[in-house]
This record gives sequence, structure tokens and C-alpha cells, in this order.
Amino acid sequence: MCGKISEKYAIITNNLTKNFGKVVAVKNLNLKIPYSLTFGLLGPNGAGKTTTVRMLNSIISPTSGTAKVVGYDIISQSQQVKINSGFLPESPGLYQKLTAKEFLEFVGELYYLPKEIISTRIEELIILFDLEGRENDLLEEYSRGMKQKVCLCAALIQDPKIIFLDEPTSNLDPAASRMVKDLISDLSKKAEKTIFICTHLLDAAEELCDLIGIIDNGVIKAEGSPKEIIESTHTKDLEEAYLKIMGATRIEDLLAWREETPKNIKKYKKTEKKKKRREK
Repeated sequence: MCGKISEKYAIITNNLTKNFGKVVAVKNLNLKIPYSLTFGLLGPNGAGKTTTVRMLNSIISPTSGTAKVVGYDIISQSQQVKINSGFLPESPGLYQKLTAKEFLEFVGELYYLPKEIISTRIEELIILFDLEGRENDLLEEYSRGMKQKVCLCAALIQDPKIIFLDEPTSNLDPAASRMVKDLISDLSKKAEKTIFICTHLLDAAEELCDLIGIIDNGVIKAEGSPKEIIESTHTKDLEEAYLKIMGATRIEDLLAWREETPKNIKKYKKTEKKKKRREK
């Protein structure tokens, strides 16, 4: 149902801002993300990544600014945005007493898809995600990696043009993480999906993303391909570039704190001794 994909960009934001009381979670966000690319929003926890994704999925409304996702306005056309977007939150909910097939049928019905289409899509997704033979097992019997596969299936059940993934490899062991990365890569290259990933993992961002935006305190501090960001910062890799953009003084401050701690303890002990003498 992507009826407005004639525009060049899958996502366009214009000064998108979200405040929670006096806290500015996202400030004047301006993005232009082309179709069929993987974009990574990279930043530390609390930087504004999840808030951004929730606004772009019309889950929460912005305080100010505008955005279009697949040509639809996130405020006035929120229903179309949701129909055309797949969303995998960082901590997705699964009904453990349902089978994978039952759960996907349930999700498909939430999108008001005809039963024949739901059945066909589930068969295709089960094959794509290598879940054949396990689709009728209860989800409580699945490993964490397999549950993440089912969640990805749920995000794709309505065949969205764009997929939002919030920390898709979080809490996964290395093998499961590798599997999910491969699936994301296949979705972008083979299925020509636009993918928006939120992550704080540099290796995942560098491996999977065509474009990266580095966000801190709700503000985009750098944007471009991994190569462009590395070259613009005159660094040797994305990790070094990220640390430079975020301010290497953070590490220096941490080390300084560690060095100062013994001095502070000695000073504290001397003060306490003086107090005891006065009390005597």
C-alpha cells in the first residue's frame, strides 16, 4: 500500500523536535534518507534514537517540526505511515503460549490483511527466515535468536516499504547476532527494503549501513557514509571517528576521575581525622 513512493526519499524530516517536559529528547532533526538504503542512527543510550523512531512510526507526536515517511505525513496521515512501516522495538512483546504461526496470523489480522494473503506471507517468511519445521512450536520453546527471527517476520508481515529496527542485535549471543545481521543485509540487498536501524554498536553500523547519522543529546552531530565520516574526521576507522565526534574528552575525563579518586579519598580521610580530634 505504498501509494506515494514517487518521491525520492523514503524519510524526510524538517526540524523534528520532541520535548518531554523540560527535557529536549530530539532537537531540530533534519534527515533525507533515499529509498532502498540502510540508514543507521548511531549514538549512546539516551541520545534520542528510540524517540526518533517512535515519532517516525507515528507512535508519539512531535512537539514541533514535520516528517514524511514513504510520502505520508506522520501526523495527518499516521494510519498510512503505520501500514507502510514495519517496526521492531528493542524489547518486543511475544505471546509465549502461541506458536510462531499463530502469532504471525494474529499480527497479520491487526493489519486487516485477508486470510489468504496472511497465509501466503507466513509461508514465505518461514522459508526466508529458516523456521521450517518449527512454525508450530510454542514461542516459549524458541531460543532468543529464533524469537528475534519471529519478531522480524512480524515486522514484515504486511510487506512494508520501510523497516525500523531498534537495537536489533541487543541481548543476542554472537551467533544469533551474526544471523540477524545477515538477515538485515539480505532484506536491504535482495528485497530492496529501506531499513532504519537504531544502534549504539559501531561494528553493526559500519557493516550494515550505507548512511549513518551520529546523534547525541537529541542533536545530529555528523551524517554521511561510514567512509565519508571517517575521512571528514581524519581518523582511521569508524570507532575513532565516533569518539572524536562525541568528544574524546569523555574518555580523558573518565581517566582523570580515576586518577583523582585516590587523592579525594586521602583528602576525605584527613578531614575526618580533624573532625574527630575537634570532637575530643
